[in-house]
Amino acid sequence: MSWQGYIDNLLAPDDKGRLPVQEAAICGFAPGQESVWASTPGMNNISAEEIRKLAGKRDTFGQCGPCVGGMKCRMLRDNMEDEKMYSLDLKSAADAEGNTYSVCVGKSKQALVIARGTKDATGGQLAPKVFSIVEHLRKAGF
Repeated sequence: MSWQGYIDNLLAPDDKGRLPVQEAAICGFAPGQESVWASTPGMNNISAEEIRKLAGKRDTFGQCGPCVGGMKCRMLRDNMEDEKMYSLDLKSAADAEGNTYSVCVGKSKQALVIARGTKDATGGQLAPKVFSIVEHLRKAGF
């Protein structure tokens, strides 16, 4: 299976012709095998520990948000168990230029689908793109 096709799909324009996703990754989260399966260059440094935290219990994210590829984030919404969403909406801390980014993490049965938006993209633009892939993977039993 080529995971790069899913990354390409995330980076493609949305239904309004916008390009909301700047960086993306698909990661496996099987215990002891947490790894990045495919990614854009800016997401290839997601660690096994970050994957474990994103795929596991998120009860402390309200006080101490997760990191994604070393980028500190805060939790906005946890819909990871909602079958209409299967996602976690995050906002990054400001970078050196003061920019923040929306981040959406979706969860299938075996993989995390992660999208970081462009500077101006909203979580509402990222979530549908992530959900379409998560839904496809879940229907395929993956």
